[in-house]
Amino acid sequence: MALLLALGACSPTFNWRELRPAGTPLLALMPCKPESATRPVPLAGPPVELHMHSCEAGGLRFAVAWADVGSAAQVPVALAAWRAASLQAIRVATPTADDAAHRWTVTVAGAPAAQGVSAQGQDPQGQPVQTRAAYFAQGTRVYQAAVYGAKLPDQAVDTFFTGLRLSPP
Repeated sequence: MALLLALGACSPTFNWRELRPAGTPLLALMPCKPESATRPVPLAGPPVELHMHSCEAGGLRFAVAWADVGSAAQVPVALAAWRAASLQAIRVATPTADDAAHRWTVTVAGAPAAQGVSAQGQDPQGQPVQTRAAYFAQGTRVYQAAVYGAKLPDQAVDTFFTGLRLSPP
């Protein structure tokens, strides 16, 4: 029994591993083994297949998602709609994604541009929740990487976002 307790004490909260979603040029570092799901969602146009990989570690939810919007002209519209929907999902009082109060500077290696969003809202149970999210694109694919939690420790957030990379097209 003492051996089991000792082994449990050595277990890290965040067990970082690479995630390479099939069919994408994305590489992400996830702190736990992610679950995957796909579902149709409207991103300022007809529904597209949204692919998501997420997991929970250390009281935080980490998620990476992507969708192909089919047209380069739809990319900026889809990214803006996705940012606004994400803020609405956590009940941010003014869910304007382009509001300077919600901007957060983030860079994603290999992405021509990335827009960061940082906000505090409420989870579905009405509890306070914070988020930091990056929205970026390559070709006709749009991506979101996000962390949600009551408090966002800088080290875990920094490791997650610096681990994002897009391979060249």
